[in-house]
Amino acid sequence: MPGPAFTTYGLTHIALAVKNVQQSVDFYEKVFGACVMHSTPKWAQVQTPGANDIIVFEENKELAGKNNCGIMHFGFRLTNANEIKKVTDVLSTVNAPIVEQGEFVPGEPFVYFKDPDGYTVEVWYESDELKIES
Repeated sequence: MPGPAFTTYGLTHIALAVKNVQQSVDFYEKVFGACVMHSTPKWAQVQTPGANDIIVFEENKELAGKNNCGIMHFGFRLTNANEIKKVTDVLSTVNAPIVEQGEFVPGEPFVYFKDPDGYTVEVWYESDELKIES
């Protein structure tokens, strides 16, 4: 079996449907010491100290807390931004539908695609600098 076409840090984040974004941020800040990286009124991205994990809270009252359908997507973090092209090449060869592709900020590309079961999977690159909103 051939090795992987690209290298990731593995599964590093989860996006959860929540009823109230700020309530979830407050809870995870209190319980885990999570720090806000990016946020809008409808979503927030937090990271726990000393880890490479990311938790995304996406406001969706209908799905919040529901077993089997409250997860919005899961992602794999690239070790090199330039490998995003390898990702899209592989997706093309396996006919995986691309949902969205672009850059969160310059130099930090992403691609969302559907797996065979219809789950949305993300592969993205993010610099190693901790980005905390003040």
